[in-house]
Amino acid sequence: MAEKKPQTFANYTRWDPLYHFFALPVFFLLALAGMVHFLWRPGWHTGLMFVAGVALAIAVFKIRLYALRVQDRVIRLEERLRLTALLPEPLRSRIPELTEGQLIALRFASDAEVPKLTERALAEKLSREDIKKAIQNWRPDYWRV
Repeated sequence: MAEKKPQTFANYTRWDPLYHFFALPVFFLLALAGMVHFLWRPGWHTGLMFVAGVALAIAVFKIRLYALRVQDRVIRLEERLRLTALLPEPLRSRIPELTEGQLIALRFASDAEVPKLTERALAEKLSREDIKKAIQNWRPDYWRV
């Protein structure tokens, strides 16, 4: 098995070729083709083809979003537990103040830099991207799909 490439802010985004470059474009092209066909030859069957194409494109997109939202919920739970173990008491009581985006971004921070980065995120109201850019020792997440 090949060695996993170390993750950084520059390369942490994960692309699933079958989804991003095959399934998603195919279903959106199907919806577009259905619309063009309906405009050229309006009728019951071409209208149904268009509606089915749009429904399939939406379904494929939504299925992906649902999976990402479930992962975000799990990440939030994991990070709250991790922060409870790593943060000193004054910061531990402020964990509920962290936004969903901040919790999700903090998962990439090493254990050593989590306390200072959490304190900074709360004080400066850092965005998800700002937190990721501030991380010095990247903690990889190879499980996200």
